[in-house]
Amino acid sequence: MNSSPADEEFRRSVAEVDAGMAAQRQLRPELTFEQEPPPRRLAPLAYAIAVTLLAETQEDAEIGWGKFVLLFDAAGQPGWDGKHRIIGYVRAELEPEMAADPLINEVGWSWLTEALDARAVGYQQTSGTVTRVVTEGFGAKQGEPATTEFELRASWSPACPDGEMGGLGLDGHVAAWCDALCAAAGLPPLAAGVSALRRPRGRRQR
Repeated sequence: MNSSPADEEFRRSVAEVDAGMAAQRQLRPELTFEQEPPPRRLAPLAYAIAVTLLAETQEDAEIGWGKFVLLFDAAGQPGWDGKHRIIGYVRAELEPEMAADPLINEVGWSWLTEALDARAVGYQQTSGTVTRVVTEGFGAKQGEPATTEFELRASWSPACPDGEMGGLGLDGHVAAWCDALCAAAGLPPLAAGVSALRRPRGRRQR
């Protein structure tokens, strides 16, 4: 059966996501990726990957988790401003000092937007929420220390600046998502010289 133009375009987009995932595997060995079933009702075509972030000193200690979903609809959808939409989810444990910061939600959102500014060819139509989840023990668990988790749920549309050709640079969007997860988990940024998969070529933000 012959593939439709939409199928071919989506296949090229998935290849860009896979390229970004492969690059992050090389740059950040503490990240473990796996493909997972995508949501079926949000768009005609979708692709999803999950990532687990392990502590550098304890290989079995999970300190962060995330999900990256690429949606594709050849007809577009309201609010997308294009054929593609990305859903990103980040969850990580927060240090108590960071969790107590009244500005942590704003800072957490900036982890994503600053990473997109640095990594993505272009993006637009950002939307999302940032949540702190505090877990305290009571009764028999009263003596256990309280834990605080950070959760970021976001969506945005990839975009190419006017005149740009050659794809949407979705590998850069994967890198930005990974940067946001690592920042939330307290990992230092990548060393100079390996901090970007490609030279940023501008942003179109609405």
